[in-house]
Amino acid sequence: MLKPRIGKVVVNVSVGEGGEELRAAEMVVEELTGRTPVRTRAKKSIRPFNIKKGEPIGCMVTLRGEEATSFLESALKAAEKNIELRSIDREGNFSLGVKEHTNFEGVEYDPEIGIHGLDVSVQMERPGYRVKRRRIRPSKVGSHHRLTPDDTAKFLDDEFGVEVER
Repeated sequence: MLKPRIGKVVVNVSVGEGGEELRAAEMVVEELTGRTPVRTRAKKSIRPFNIKKGEPIGCMVTLRGEEATSFLESALKAAEKNIELRSIDREGNFSLGVKEHTNFEGVEYDPEIGIHGLDVSVQMERPGYRVKRRRIRPSKVGSHHRLTPDDTAKFLDDEFGVEVER
């Protein structure tokens, strides 16, 4: 029950505008994950950037299970298998950024699509975390059962061979 596992992986590409640029970003996310992305919308208007509230400005995909593990493995290779300890929060979740989608293995540069960076957020959990998500009688996860940054660092080293810089 104490073995950490990947709860979900969220892949996000923020473009800042709609139109062709957003369609190209959606194609990139679909090519990398094999899933159809969902558009994200602006929460508020930002006049200097010409962003209006409710306007589509990015796309995202949530992966779970085996899809999440295989995508995370390729994302860690693209990020050169190093993560800083400060990118792991106190609950054991972590995020990493990939500057260019062409860093992924097997992806070629296409001038029509361009180059897009993406953010990868990983939610870590242990068996038993369901008690806080269940619909009937949700409860808190005990402090002794929660993940720590050191638990996540050890998991990444054991499962993926990733160096966590301290």
